[in-house]
Amino acid sequence: MSAASAPKTPILHVDMDAFFVSVAIRDRPELRDVPAAVGGGPRGVVTCANYAARAFGVRSAMSGVQARRLCPPLVSVPLDHDLVSQVSAAVREIFGRFTPSVEMVSVDEAFLDVRSAVRLLGSPVTIAERIRAEVLAEQRITCSVGVAMSRGVAKVASRHAKPDGVVVVPPEELTTFLHPLDVGELYGVGPKARARLHRLGFSTVGDLATTPLPVLVQALGPGSAARLHRLAHGTDGDGRSAPRRPLETDRSIGAQETFGRDLHAGRDRAAIVSELLRLSARVGRRVRAAGCVGRTVTLTVRFADFRTITRSRTLTQPTDVTQEVHATAVGLYDALSVGDDSRLRLVGVRVEGLLPRERTPRQGMLGERRRGWRDADLAVDRAVERFGKGVVGPASLLR
Repeated sequence: MSAASAPKTPILHVDMDAFFVSVAIRDRPELRDVPAAVGGGPRGVVTCANYAARAFGVRSAMSGVQARRLCPPLVSVPLDHDLVSQVSAAVREIFGRFTPSVEMVSVDEAFLDVRSAVRLLGSPVTIAERIRAEVLAEQRITCSVGVAMSRGVAKVASRHAKPDGVVVVPPEELTTFLHPLDVGELYGVGPKARARLHRLGFSTVGDLATTPLPVLVQALGPGSAARLHRLAHGTDGDGRSAPRRPLETDRSIGAQETFGRDLHAGRDRAAIVSELLRLSARVGRRVRAAGCVGRTVTLTVRFADFRTITRSRTLTQPTDVTQEVHATAVGLYDALSVGDDSRLRLVGVRVEGLLPRERTPRQGMLGERRRGWRDADLAVDRAVERFGKGVVGPASLLR
């Protein structure tokens, strides 16, 4: 493609609107305009709230008690992890119709480089609108798209496009769009970094952009200064303007459960181990469906006083086998050495460091039974896919 025909805004950031709750209520039209949230029960926290609930001030990570105090009509809906995975995979397949250069940042957002697609499919804005239309038609959820010359600006633009819109930032309008914004809007600047920048006198993106780099280095250190300086000028903090290959590492899949009542670490160990098995089976099924294996198993335990402990163990070889995930999680739990009278509110299991299974051959061990466990897992997966959840599972989970 010649320089004259190259698009000025080749980077798209596509972000699903209130993804988890949108998936949960898409088959419940009666909840379309009702404040709703995934989570937010009397003993849980809000995982995701729709925009009707956000209008009341309900936000992710807020306790259910606080959410209902702000929004008494809030409806709490369950999250189907398998359905979320299916919809995420379907959305990614839609992205792939427009460009092979897709970087999934999480299950509900991605960067796309469309510079190779404009000649055939139209301008980046046209592609953005087509993506939104196909996601809505096929998955019955909405998404917002930022279109810009770099990842950092596209990310900010998609936030301003929400919900269900497109915002384009041409290079000639970059300063007008970006510099008046709060520094906390820059890609990768979290609440703590924002507070620190405000203390140092950097309130807006323009404050960073107009400060000489040596002054920023003195205030922030060389690494942070260089990254923020580039972001403030509309280039990416890592020096890139286009997406990398689709992420293959540092991805994870997990599940957690808040108990209906607090469980005692000692007296209720059997119930806790059973719940870890249920979560391990759910996570293992999602890892296999993604065609991946994971290197690290992470256990999360939250106590009645909301104190939370996280422990991880990296395996000698990556796995997608439920039995191995569960055994590792139980081992991590037993190694916590908490008092028998400690009361547990929540447990979670996560498999991290995901890699494509076909690229991670496993060295067989003499006499190992792993192949049998994986065959059993695959048989269960096929049965669940055909007949639905609950038709088959570990015998120890039968009630």
